[in-house]
Amino acid sequence: MAYLSALLFLAAHACAIGISGGAPLASYPFLVLAPLVAAISCMWRARRTPRPEREWDLAALAMLLWAGGMLMATWQAVTGSQVAATVSLLLYVLYGVPLTFAIASAGSEAWPLRLVDAVLAIGLGALYATHTLSLATDQTVGGQNFLDLRLTLDLENLFIATFALTRLVTSTGPRARDYFRALSCFAVAYLLVAAITNHFFADVDFGGYTDLIIGVPFLWLAILARQAPSALSARAYPPRRTHLVRAGSHLFLPLTLLPISALVVGTRPWLGAFGFVLATLGAGVRGVLLQIRTYEERDQLDVLARIDGLTRIPNRRHFEESMDREWRRCMRSGDSLALLMIDIDHFKQLNDAYGHPAGDRILQAVARALAACAHRSSDTVARYGGEEFAALLPSIGRGGALSVAEAMRAAVEELALTSPTAGGRVTISVGVAFIAAVDGGHPSDLIANADEALYRAKAEGRNRVRDAAPSAA
Repeated sequence: MAYLSALLFLAAHACAIGISGGAPLASYPFLVLAPLVAAISCMWRARRTPRPEREWDLAALAMLLWAGGMLMATWQAVTGSQVAATVSLLLYVLYGVPLTFAIASAGSEAWPLRLVDAVLAIGLGALYATHTLSLATDQTVGGQNFLDLRLTLDLENLFIATFALTRLVTSTGPRARDYFRALSCFAVAYLLVAAITNHFFADVDFGGYTDLIIGVPFLWLAILARQAPSALSARAYPPRRTHLVRAGSHLFLPLTLLPISALVVGTRPWLGAFGFVLATLGAGVRGVLLQIRTYEERDQLDVLARIDGLTRIPNRRHFEESMDREWRRCMRSGDSLALLMIDIDHFKQLNDAYGHPAGDRILQAVARALAACAHRSSDTVARYGGEEFAALLPSIGRGGALSVAEAMRAAVEELALTSPTAGGRVTISVGVAFIAAVDGGHPSDLIANADEALYRAKAEGRNRVRDAAPSAA
């Protein structure tokens, strides 16, 4: 139905041209209406898209600018106003700024990155406007000003089409694919149409049948915008390709600024230099911000990699790293080191009787109780695996380690967590290993001693603390 409506629109345009005998005013209403239809369709689509992905609004803005340019061209044809002609050219060029910004600055980017992109887009618009105004005084077909402006339009259209296609072939999410597919179709079609009209029919006034192709890109965009959002799942691409485009997309705006600055520098050296500086600084600042964000994300991932997802205390990886670090430190200083291996008694029965969700809640409650008993910043309480926990206590005496172990046992018992065992409460068993001065050996020796003490605690009835053999001291 949408494509039929587009064909009917083109047919009405063709009839108007035929009936009027090629009068320019017969084409202007259709050439204003086509981008307006595209703008309305893009705004309609934007209302149906989650707020973080509202690039459709930018596409609508671009269509409104182009429609404004054609409206000014209509006014110029009616009144002969040179001001209207200049404004028309200006709007034709500026329409590409919001499109370039939408392609270069993804909606999911952090606001500082989008702010840099916005500054670059504003600078690009200023260069486009200044360059266009300097060329608008004489638009004789074949003249130098005409050729320079045509080159500007060709570069703008080529950049938009290239960047949109680049985004399309690396977009993974269905919404992003929908948007960049629509934008790519429009940009490629508009690039071809603009090349044909500007290079082969530049001396032909409006009102001919060649005007029909001008509305095609806008009608196509309107059709694609009105289509239902894609229900396809995310598409997987080779990570390197996606990462390459994501990392290089911040160069889209600077790469557009540089050639425009080169065109401007001949007539306005200071403005051209400003464009070069803005492109360089913008790319540099955005690169720095991206690097900072990468470091922050890496730090966050590093923290998450060392935290147990269920109990929110350090995991076994963090414990082993802390154990190696403290062992080396104690070897250098001759300091003491204690290790507590802790096991929830009859945990399998708990899971079988109450289910795994209840077992998870017990693990979380026990983890909080154990962590609360290790007050010092140097102490490490970690989930060792399953229902087993470990506590590393550097620079502590044997008596202090046993006191912490007993405090942990009592704290868990006082939680009064229901258990299907004879005692009716969830309890723990604790094995304690202690070295008064680390002067050799390996951390695994201390772990083995603590495991042996834990085994004795469980063998002697559970819910108790047992120390490793004195020979381990």
